[in-house]
Amino acid sequence: MTVSIYEKLTKNVYVIAEMSANHGGKLENALKIVEEAAKVGADCVKIQTYTADTLTIDCKKEPYKIKGGLWDGYYYYQLYQEASTPWEWHNPIQEKCREVGVDFLSTPFDSTAVDYLEDLGVEFYKIASFEAVDIPLIKHVARTGKPIVMSVGMASVEEIGEALEACYQYNNHQVVLLKCCSQYPAKLEDMNLSVISDMRERFQVPVGLSDHSFGSLAPITAVAMGARVIEKHVCLNREIESADVGFSMTMEEFAVMVEDVRNTVKVLGRPTYALTENEKNGLGGRRSLVAVKPIQKGEAFTLDNIRSVRPAIGIKPKYQELLLTKKASKEYAFGEPILMDEIDCSIGKGV
Repeated sequence: MTVSIYEKLTKNVYVIAEMSANHGGKLENALKIVEEAAKVGADCVKIQTYTADTLTIDCKKEPYKIKGGLWDGYYYYQLYQEASTPWEWHNPIQEKCREVGVDFLSTPFDSTAVDYLEDLGVEFYKIASFEAVDIPLIKHVARTGKPIVMSVGMASVEEIGEALEACYQYNNHQVVLLKCCSQYPAKLEDMNLSVISDMRERFQVPVGLSDHSFGSLAPITAVAMGARVIEKHVCLNREIESADVGFSMTMEEFAVMVEDVRNTVKVLGRPTYALTENEKNGLGGRRSLVAVKPIQKGEAFTLDNIRSVRPAIGIKPKYQELLLTKKASKEYAFGEPILMDEIDCSIGKGV
């Protein structure tokens, strides 16, 4: 039975490797990122579909210059020229994803990008945090009827609600929200992952994490709090220069994160008090009531001739008080367990 993309996104933890600008302007790097991400356990490789002209204008006035952070001094147009993934690369990257068995995903930044991705036959879409307030774009994506993974960094409760409503207007309820701290890189003290639980309850949709912090701590914590999707930027190495390499994971680091996330899922398990098979094998390590001196038939049980000791070969220690009101119905040798069917039935059933 074929599993739909939305089922993949919500059934287990789904890990997205974000390539972004880390191809460094070379298609061979982009294809290598897909291959390596698949090897280390990514479920999906994501790119971004835009050009400098679809995101901004070539204007050198002061408001168009970035101040502070990783891209300090860049003009927006200049940054996006360097960081974009050429649209003619999309099909080869998509084909490489198919070849190595990972899903292909992209973030469109305007309606022309959505239309182009539709022509490619993409199965689902990503909405970036900065576009979470671009209601016309969200509506254009929602009209496709395909699942939407939406980062909501910087978005208020009201803005998130508006973005979801834009999807619901087109009867598209296949939405996953991603908690995101829109800093590059993000500081741990600014992550506020506690909001994941609130987002899930408040908006009644699956929630994940788009993470720009260093290391695996934030993804592990997010999964422990119920995150279903984890997105991280990846690079082949830090020697290949790109706009995003400063906050991206190497493949070796990404492999550790994937393993940590998968193991977190194992550790969480399910809410149950039932014993595992391994625990059942350890039940013998419990205490039970046994004779610690020879006891004659008819002799009273006392604290001098019985004790609660390991292993669990006799009745449970909880019956000790009642047993002290009884007399032995048979002889007991040193170390012999006291069994339920050997004493007065008034003790009750079960051990």
